[in-house]
Amino acid sequence: MTLFSLLLVLGWERLFKMGERWQLDHHLSGLFRRQRRFSLLRTLGMTFIAMAIVALCLLALKGLFFGLLQLLFWIGVGLLCIGAGSMRLHYHAYLKAASHNDTEAHKAMAEELTLIHGLPIECSEREYLCELQNALLWINYRFYLAPLFWFVVGGAWGPALLVGYAFLRAWQSWLARHSTPLERSQSGVDAILHCVDWIPVRLAGVAYALLGHGERALPAWFASLGDRHTSQYQVLTRLAQFSLARDPHTDKVETPRIAVAMAKKVSLVIVVVVALLTIYGTLV
Repeated sequence: MTLFSLLLVLGWERLFKMGERWQLDHHLSGLFRRQRRFSLLRTLGMTFIAMAIVALCLLALKGLFFGLLQLLFWIGVGLLCIGAGSMRLHYHAYLKAASHNDTEAHKAMAEELTLIHGLPIECSEREYLCELQNALLWINYRFYLAPLFWFVVGGAWGPALLVGYAFLRAWQSWLARHSTPLERSQSGVDAILHCVDWIPVRLAGVAYALLGHGERALPAWFASLGDRHTSQYQVLTRLAQFSLARDPHTDKVETPRIAVAMAKKVSLVIVVVVALLTIYGTLV
């Protein structure tokens, strides 16, 4: 069921998911606006409640109509949690503005794409474009690779783990956009995601290392296995940049396109690996 659901979700997302309508982040914004206190326990509590609701739905639908309702539920959860509909709109708006040399518009879209980690204040054009590439690679990880990982490794409870991850992702994004740095720190969401992302970041890093300069990336990947302090964003983007090192970071249109093409290639490789593992019975 996992592979079948995943392929349907990715196909639908690629063809039809644009904007926020099919984005869990958008539907949770009303809940987040009502939060007045921020703490690690509150963040964990909200996340576990969201996961429990999904788990109860899975139990309630089990066996009904030969499993058809449960399959539809899996697909619905996947559509809400996998894919970056609104981010894709920001990315295309950036390319359109950059191609027309609309500096103000393309910088505004770049700020949207780099919402979580931001852009360096004083830097060269090359550093600016490199950081934009990193943001796009991280968006691909946050909205595709990491959700795919939790959806697959969760087995029969994959949708519950997927919703838990998507809830934390949405909470972090909302805090970055609407709250102060202090409130975001008090919520503990960054610390939770640092732990949750540890394994999937390194699995994604392997793909980037093998597709790029393996002789340079693989030693960096092995070094990351014992690194508990560097942010997962830096670990992933550092490995990915080895794959992008051959390409010049000079064109504000082509530079982000190269990063997105690489991210799509890595996503395809991981989906193929999941399919092969499923076919050979390693995964459910």
